[in-house]
Amino acid sequence: MPTVSVRYIVNDVNQAITFYCQHLGFHEEMHPAPTFAMLSHGDLRLVLSAPGGGPGGGQAMPDGRMPEPGGWNRFSLQVTDIEVTVESLRQAGAHFRNDIVTGVGGKQILLDDPSGNPVELFEPILPEARL
Repeated sequence: MPTVSVRYIVNDVNQAITFYCQHLGFHEEMHPAPTFAMLSHGDLRLVLSAPGGGPGGGQAMPDGRMPEPGGWNRFSLQVTDIEVTVESLRQAGAHFRNDIVTGVGGKQILLDDPSGNPVELFEPILPEARL
């Protein structure tokens, strides 16, 4: 049962489902409408909504602003071998915002989903940094 839920606004829900399930190990839980889906990855639920796909998370705000993909907030997925994971994703045509960097707790890189939402891939190098 997921314990954390994150909503991402995506331009194409079907494309996002394919990306997350085929490349990042997510499982499709439900896809009841073209503008909405729920995926899971361990304790993480990823809720996907298309902009303007209301009622729900994709609908316009009271002032008329529409939700849109992108930004810098992100969730982090722990990987076993970041170099191998990145190479596999690059061969599949994935876009990265940066190169692998090594911080005090591990190695990380920012991957963009097909709508430009960031996903941090993280390989811990210190035992206490592991999930």
